[in-house]
Amino acid sequence: MAVKIYGAACSSTRKAKQWFVNNDIEFTERNILKEPLTVEELQGILRMTVEGTEEIISTRSKVYKELDLDIDSLPLIELLEIIHQHPRLLRSPIIIDEKRIQVGYHIDDIRQFLPRKTREIQWLQWRLNHLNLAKG
Repeated sequence: MAVKIYGAACSSTRKAKQWFVNNDIEFTERNILKEPLTVEELQGILRMTVEGTEEIISTRSKVYKELDLDIDSLPLIELLEIIHQHPRLLRSPIIIDEKRIQVGYHIDDIRQFLPRKTREIQWLQWRLNHLNLAKG
């Protein structure tokens, strides 16, 4: 599975897309406001998370406050249906591939999508530069 970026038209999604372009990593994107995630897609995303719905729901969003949701009391399928109907409940972007997920744009965390060899080379370059600086 290639990298998929699900997000709204926000600065975090734009930064994530630009990072993938800058690092020559192919991705597909989907505006979740124009084409909301299905309940099945949301279930797949949740299976990849560590913290479940807490990881993907934006509790600071206007729609979350307007809906006055008690997430803990809702059956999961009902919550997923609400998210499908109100995609602004989701944090953005949600970036996935076959084995990784990242919610939100974090410059250090997004590096997990770099191929291992690229990460190793960049680390060695950083280490070499660090050693050269230490020499004075």
